[in-house]
This record gives sequence, C-alpha cells and structure tokens, in this order.
Amino acid sequence: MRFSPLRVTLHAMPDAALPELSPDDLARRLDAGERVQLLDVRAPARLSEGRIAFGAALEFTNLAASQLYALPTLAPLGLDPQTPVAVVCGHGNSSRQAAAYLRQQGFEAYSVTGGMAGWDTVFVERRLTATASVEHVVQLDRVAKGALSYVLASDGEAVIIDPARQLARYESVLRAIGATPRAVIDTHVHADYLSGARAAAARWRVPYFLHPADARSPYDGTPAAIVTQPVDEGDVIAFGRATVRVEHTPGHTLGSLTLIADETYALTGDFLFVQSIGRPDLGGRGAEWAKLLWASLERARRTWPGDRLVVPAHYSEETERRADRAVAARFDVIAATNAAARIQDETAFTRWIAEQTRPAPERYRTIKLANLGLLQLSDADAEMIEAGPNQCAVA
Repeated sequence: MRFSPLRVTLHAMPDAALPELSPDDLARRLDAGERVQLLDVRAPARLSEGRIAFGAALEFTNLAASQLYALPTLAPLGLDPQTPVAVVCGHGNSSRQAAAYLRQQGFEAYSVTGGMAGWDTVFVERRLTATASVEHVVQLDRVAKGALSYVLASDGEAVIIDPARQLARYESVLRAIGATPRAVIDTHVHADYLSGARAAAARWRVPYFLHPADARSPYDGTPAAIVTQPVDEGDVIAFGRATVRVEHTPGHTLGSLTLIADETYALTGDFLFVQSIGRPDLGGRGAEWAKLLWASLERARRTWPGDRLVVPAHYSEETERRADRAVAARFDVIAATNAAARIQDETAFTRWIAEQTRPAPERYRTIKLANLGLLQLSDADAEMIEAGPNQCAVA
C-alpha cells in the first residue's frame, strides 16, 4: 500500500523538494493498519527515551544516521523499495537528510516532521458508545505515551478528564461536538506527564476537581500551590443531564479516583488498566500503598457489575486495544484475564506487586511536583521530561 501523494506536504530543501509526513498523518496511517516501514535514525541509546511503537503493521528499523551513510549497500536495513519509508529523528532535522539519501537510492522516503518531539504531541480521537445521558464519550489517545484522556458531553456541556497540557486538542473536540466545558478532573496527580487541568480551569473558567489527599506532596506533605476543588467518595459532578459519580480507589496514589459515568463506564485513571494495575510505589511507600490498592481492587470485584466498561488513563501494549482500536474492556473480562485482578489472596497480591515493580524513573518525582505547582518548568524542560512512554503500570 503506497502513500497518497495528495496527503503529503512538500517543504523546500537546499537541493530539491523533499516530501515530509506529519506525525498526525503517520499516526492515522498506522492506526488504519497501513503497512509502514519506519526508519529511526537516532543513536540506539536514544530508543530508551521512547520510540514509535504503534499499529499492527508497523515495520520498525533503527540505525544511526552516521552509520547509514557508511553502509556500502542498504541491503542490511531490509527495507522494501516498493513500500514507502517514514524516517524519524529527534526533531526532524537529521531525518530530512536521511530521507533525501534514501530517495537517491531509489526509495520512496518521507521525513517525519518535527521528529519524536512532534510524535509526542499526537492524539488520536476515538468515539466510544454513548449512554442514556452521556451523548459523547471521546477517548483521546496520546500514542507516544500510552496516555488516555476523555471528554464526556451531555446537552452541550462537557467534563474533561485527565487532560494533557496540549489544550488545543481538547478545544478541537469540544468544537466538533458542540459542547462547552463545565469542569476538569484529574483522577490523580500524574507522574508521567504534565497535567493540563490547572491551565484548562483558568482558561475555561471552570472548577478543577481533585481528591484532597492528592493536593499535597506525597514525599513530605507540602500543600499544593494550585487551586483545586476537593472531591471525594460519593460526590457527584453534574454536566448537562448527566453525572459522574466519584469512587475513592487509593493505591496508585492516596487520592486516586474512579469516575462512574451513567453507571456504564468506569474511568479508572491509574487504578486499574486492561492488562495490569497502577504501581503503588511512586510516592515512596510501595508496601503501604499496595495494601490500599488491594482494598480498592477487592471493593471493585465486590460491587462492580461485570458489564461495566473500564476505560483507563494508560496502556502499555497494543494488545490492550479492542478491535475498534479503543483501549477499554468489560470488568468481568479484566477480572478473568488481568494478571493482578486474578489474584485472590492479599499476601500473594502484595508479593506479586513487589516482584513485578521496576525502579521508578527519577523524573517522575519532578513531574509530580510540577503538577502540584511546587516546581516550575520551562516549555523546553517540559518537552524533555515528558519524553517516552508511561511507566505507571506494574510490569
């Protein structure tokens, strides 16, 4: 399957015009299952900071640009000259030269605009099934991080849940569905990305809901330097003719929330994922919070109906997607197939957590403090510190 030339943007090059492919267009093609050869020309060590791993038809190859030009032949790359090649680097500079070189060798190569920095800002929108009172359920999939946020709308009013800092993405969704924001909610204080909730609340002049246990540093108890409206177990947030009901499900954080929409959806944040569970160690008290996580899981197993649809805030693997590419699963399926949710004994559960948990990235502490307003980051620092996929699940 070849790229349509009508969807390619041409940018001037010193010697010739070189076709470039936007990260959004690349994501659309991968999401649709198109065969794409992707050549990452960063040094192999940079892959630990994140790489493109999206779509079942992706064919990924890595070779540093300096080594590429030293090859006597491109045969070791294993690239098919009959199939387009998307070339990516850090910020879209080295990839342009590499793509031009591949074209000289007869390949249909395209430089990915903005490189991995551009890829980090890609969001794929997915429309989930409406409920009796929620007319629009939109899952925004930030594919570089495996991070999911949501827009729920009813009668022209919306709540935005776990937003990233790229607020224009949410405003585009709101315009498309004809809804006005009424509230932003963080299911917890995030550690892997910078929340957009505080900025959204200020821009849209709406309340920012957060559990009070998360409105302080988990490391030393310092109160957050942000304005939030406390929300706790049993509270109800109304929008249009719909509501989300709050369940306090601590363990990943002390203030971790699950939002129940129309008794149909469970927006679990980082409490429960399709194939894993939120790691309890990011506040420095892994053993203590693992017991809270167990209690939250036991409560869900005791009280949630099997047909309730779990829509989490993260995923780690392509296998967590449904056939329609959304990340969601019925609770009874999760209870039967999720390695953590299948464990029926608390001692075995906490032992499994301890055995499976990897060391936390050092930058997660910085991100949490920034989300609490206790640390300020420049835009350049924000881009750097957010790079790479999430590590919020127990491995």
